[in-house]
Amino acid sequence: MSESPPATDVLIVGSGAAGLTAALNLAERFKVTVLAKGALNEGSTAWAQGGIAAVLEPGDTFEHHVEDTMVAGAGLNDRDIVEFVVENAPAAIERLTQLGVPFATEGNALHLTREGGHSHRRIVHVADATGWAVQEALQRAAEAHPNITLVPDQVAIDLATSRHEQRYSGAGNVWGVYAVDRGTGRVNLYTARATILATGGAGRTYLFSTAPRGATGDGIAMAWRAGARVSNMEMMQFHPTCLYNLEVKNFLITESVRGEGGRLINPQTGKRFMSEYDAERMELAPRDVVARAIDAEIKRYGLDYVHLDISHQPPEFVKGHFPNIYEKVIGLGIDMTTQPIPVVPAQHYTCGGIVIDRDGRTDLPGLYAAGECTESGLHGANRLASNSLLECFVFGEACANHIAAHWDALPPVPVIRPWDESRVTDSDEEVVIKQNWTEIRRFMWNYVGIVRTTKRLERAQHRIQMLTEEVADYYGHFRVTPDLIELRNLLQTADLIVRSALHRHESRGLHYTLDYPDTAREAVDTVLVP
Repeated sequence: MSESPPATDVLIVGSGAAGLTAALNLAERFKVTVLAKGALNEGSTAWAQGGIAAVLEPGDTFEHHVEDTMVAGAGLNDRDIVEFVVENAPAAIERLTQLGVPFATEGNALHLTREGGHSHRRIVHVADATGWAVQEALQRAAEAHPNITLVPDQVAIDLATSRHEQRYSGAGNVWGVYAVDRGTGRVNLYTARATILATGGAGRTYLFSTAPRGATGDGIAMAWRAGARVSNMEMMQFHPTCLYNLEVKNFLITESVRGEGGRLINPQTGKRFMSEYDAERMELAPRDVVARAIDAEIKRYGLDYVHLDISHQPPEFVKGHFPNIYEKVIGLGIDMTTQPIPVVPAQHYTCGGIVIDRDGRTDLPGLYAAGECTESGLHGANRLASNSLLECFVFGEACANHIAAHWDALPPVPVIRPWDESRVTDSDEEVVIKQNWTEIRRFMWNYVGIVRTTKRLERAQHRIQMLTEEVADYYGHFRVTPDLIELRNLLQTADLIVRSALHRHESRGLHYTLDYPDTAREAVDTVLVP
């Protein structure tokens, strides 16, 4: 049997930008508990290198930012939502400034950069580590607030719903979560009148990903199991050039290496290959085009990686422009002033997720969601650079505002049954988890990656079915561990991605299939119903 921590008014699962924004907006009136899966700063927010998009420059307009977002999203976005987020961006930047985020300035104004897909300079940033600075400021403010309790090392297992009430009900209300404590191994029940999922994306479903280790789609899988719809899970964004090294995971080689003359070379033939895929723009083609070209080259020649070579530029130029990358790869024995860097595309962002409205509400009463675990209508079929942190701030606040405005309508928490592990034993087969984890990430990479076919997707589906039976059996017999929980969620997320991809009979944005290469006239969301 498990113990219950003290009840709280609002429970937030996830301690990144979305979760902490919601917490700070609620804490003036309510007691808030924030659960983190590991350390408080281990989520994706701290990893964000880019910045935050907002209309702040004279000559730029909300219409321009909306249009850029719609174009990137291949028309699959919800225009009303895009307008809502874009119009709330300047205020979000203002609040972060007040919290002490040290944004780069130029004279008396914020320094704005421009990124791919944007028609104006509108990216506020803190050098190339914006996410880290934002995470620090939000966390500092949350730690200082007497009404916010931050609890690290709590791995959420499942939502506590009406099905878990002492008196069983099919009403579908969400009353909090069951979570295992990494330190004690005990399962705690956290209850609240409102729960917000801010659990991030599902990047670790893939072999190569820039996402942190904890990005295993937990919130998406838990919401789905509890009865919430998910949408556009086939829209996975890939970054074209991630360092290929079996020891070092998730190191991005910035696009500006190609911008400054870096060439993509097939290590087997020794030749540049972009001329075959986009002769005009070559290495400077958009992300998805370059990622597809590298993927095609790898598959065609059976390669593990391709080479990105900037060694034809003067050594001082390379070191001056890319000091961090130079330091990183030299430590691995690669001198990029004389040698090429091995690179592969890597999963970068989950554009689909739990269906929410503009207040951050899901289909289930008492459950809200914000950030990368959601499909709000902002990103559509591809995310515009630097819109991801923005979404976290706007929807974190939207969830908080709706809860505060409708507090009296939220019913009190009934008696929820504690976690029962009377019929399970400790496992001696941890190797099973490791094996299955590796297997999922590998076949998802090979069959459900950048370029898809119906046959590949069906192969992946077949393997998911087999593994699901295996993991369900394992889950039913053995005590839950963080690794087992993540494996179960990874598998569930992989299933949702494959089902969504099989459902879409066209190529649009991030979903590219050789069997349906054309884009349909009408953009329609892929919505899966539990």
